Amino acid sequence: MARVLLVDDDPATRLALKRVLRAGGYTVDTAASASEAVEKLEESEYELVLTDLRLESPEAGYRVLAHARIVDYMPATALITTYRDERAPVGPESADHPLVIASEDLPELLSKVADLIAERVTRRVARALRHAG
Repeated sequence: MARVLLVDDDPATRLALKRVLRAGGYTVDTAASASEAVEKLEESEYELVLTDLRLESPEAGYRVLAHARIVDYMPATALITTYRDERAPVGPESADHPLVIASEDLPELLSKVADLIAERVTRRVARALRHAG
């Protein structure tokens, strides 16, 4: 089973999304803050990190994504939002994090999660083949 780290400071959202992801067949760990997420990224390996943008500060989610990009195992990353509003990045700011998942569309959420994990696996296999050859 693929492991997902779900980061959101709202307990109800965290619980609901955790249940949805588990029902989709994923092993899910959760974090309520950027600092907790960074600790978990150091302790365990994840295929995907889903984080809200605003946690304990307006851009703490970016800190989580930045840290996920520097860990050796390089998980896929995405911002997740529980509703579409100004919290979701748009324009040039979203270029570094092109995937923003709206959690209210559950089939789309699970589809995007599966796509992100599959893309990560493909990148890892391609990298391994380059290094082997």
